[in-house]
Amino acid sequence: MAAESRLRLVSIYPVLLGTYGDGGNLRVLAMRAKARGFDVEAIELDAGEPVPDAADLYVLGGGEDDAQVAAARALRADGGLARAANKGAVVFGVCAGYQLLGAVFPGSDGVPEPGVDLLDVTTDRLPKRAVGELLAAPCTPGLEQPLTGYENHAGATHLGRDVAPLARVEVGVGNGAGDEGAVHEHVLGTYLHGPGLARNPELADLLLSWVLGSPLLPWTQADIDALRAARLAAVRGRR
Repeated sequence: MAAESRLRLVSIYPVLLGTYGDGGNLRVLAMRAKARGFDVEAIELDAGEPVPDAADLYVLGGGEDDAQVAAARALRADGGLARAANKGAVVFGVCAGYQLLGAVFPGSDGVPEPGVDLLDVTTDRLPKRAVGELLAAPCTPGLEQPLTGYENHAGATHLGRDVAPLARVEVGVGNGAGDEGAVHEHVLGTYLHGPGLARNPELADLLLSWVLGSPLLPWTQADIDALRAARLAAVRGRR
């Protein structure tokens, strides 16, 4: 939990882990926090830079297989993200960033690669790559609105006993077994690109509320509502 009004947000290796607009998640979080009157320090870490363990919220995006492996190895060697999570920091991972938060995922050659083990999930290969719009009904406390995004991954992610699904899939593949994403305490993973937090402001505010320890004041934006309505109508119209 942030001890003062200044929030420290960190994007981990956005060059390695920033496909499909995931770099925008840091900007969305910073914008939504500033709109509520908080001072924000937003940091983008290059690969090889040490991960500070005293920030409030960390984001990881998608990436190609080799980039994902490189990021996982760097994070295991550094240890900063694990220390931060153990202190209670919020961690948000998308696609490759989600998979590497787990225990194991497949590398580009198919050989299992250890993750950073912050989520009780394991990932192997789907029979067919999941590409397209993803729509899911949330089952995580604090979320009421449908989750919308774009998925492009070949991973089947299996949830262990110590995690709960973020949502149940209505359109798309998600984890591969009818559920989407995983949550444990303040660590959350998902396959929602778009960027996911721009398309799902309620999810962005939930992450910030975990940092603050209390819900955020409402902040309605007509353009975001219109975008969500258009995407939801388009996806539901194709079912």
